Amino acid sequence: MIIRPFEAGDAPALAPLLEQMQAHYGVACPPRDEIVASLLDLPPGNRILLAQLALGHLAGFAALATVFPGPGLRKGLFLKELYVDADRRGEGIGKALMQAIARVAAQEGFGRVDWTADRTKPQLSAFYEGLGATAQDEKQFYRISGDALATLATTS
Repeated sequence: MIIRPFEAGDAPALAPLLEQMQAHYGVACPPRDEIVASLLDLPPGNRILLAQLALGHLAGFAALATVFPGPGLRKGLFLKELYVDADRRGEGIGKALMQAIARVAAQEGFGRVDWTADRTKPQLSAFYEGLGATAQDEKQFYRISGDALATLATTS
């Protein structure tokens, strides 16, 4: 297995894994051509790391975004998604992706890596804590979407 950066030519191979992720979370998924188009138009500051097995099979990915400012006015990374193919879980792919993220952070001067995890899945907490991560009780995650987002956008 190798962990490497996403390249434009990987979009068609990554799309099925993104579809699998959407099904795993039980959320709607756009058509494959839209997924590929979105992958080819990543916003600046975003990157994807791929876990590639022999013969080019993609077994997992990590989607990252650059954030600023962090403590000490340093840049940070936000891990938006860490996903491993359902058939490949338990093989160390998630850990290898997290190690690669840590190397990126260290090599590129990022002060930290942040992410969220589902509170209802204790195996996620155990996985992340096993890597040395700590839950941050002092922060709360918020989201605005749908009608509330539209209302806020049009409120003067």
